[in-house]
Amino acid sequence: MLKKILVPKVYLPLIYLIIAFVIYFIINKIISKALNVRKKSKVSSLHQKRETTIVNLIRSIAKYIIAIFTILAILGVYGIETTSIIASLGIAGAIIGLAFQDTIKNLLSGIAIIFDNHYMQGDVVTINGFRGEVIELGLQTTKVRAYSGEVLIINNSLITSVINHSMYNNLLYIEFPVSKEVSLETLENILHKVNKKLQNIKEVKKDMELLGIEKIDGNKYYYKVLVECASESEFNVKRKFMEYLKEGYEELNISVPGEYLEIKNRKE
Repeated sequence: MLKKILVPKVYLPLIYLIIAFVIYFIINKIISKALNVRKKSKVSSLHQKRETTIVNLIRSIAKYIIAIFTILAILGVYGIETTSIIASLGIAGAIIGLAFQDTIKNLLSGIAIIFDNHYMQGDVVTINGFRGEVIELGLQTTKVRAYSGEVLIINNSLITSVINHSMYNNLLYIEFPVSKEVSLETLENILHKVNKKLQNIKEVKKDMELLGIEKIDGNKYYYKVLVECASESEFNVKRKFMEYLKEGYEELNISVPGEYLEIKNRKE
């Protein structure tokens, strides 16, 4: 009975399976530890998310490689010629490659998107003219949801142009009219108070810059400020700026010119 148990064909496959699990466990631990160290460091959340996407891909590839070598090792224990199997797999792979060219193109494009940091899940992008949030990034397809609810499902190999609106902060230029009756000193005191309130908004990344008078027109002048904010938050920041500016005017009983605030923004 003991001899049957000690037969290589019985215990070797079990040993190979255990070794495979141990190797995958060690690789997974090393990757997880490295990722946790990066999260604790001063790396931006943007890069952390991208690294997480790449790490998940590496884990998946490692799992399949370990599984293939383990299966080949177990087949060798039972006397099956693995070299002929590998050769057959090569021929079969060539045939499959021809039959699934589009699938392979999608896979390669998906890997390129992930490693080249074109975009990631949660980014706001414009892909082939369609704008929305990336809700799923796979090796085969990318899913983008527009703000109106439509979802674009596109093969990665068909993506010809990408604009990533979330990669950098927005530089939001706000130009607004001020009555000539309001002195520059009074206005800038109001703007300093506005700036303090804006710093409580998490999307605002830096102190507001007072750029000064842009132009003079009749009984008013135009003043310009610069606010650096997170991508896609400029409209909310604009509304808050207008609200705080109005409050500052009302505290000093200053009349507000009726012109619409002119908003200009560009990427950092």
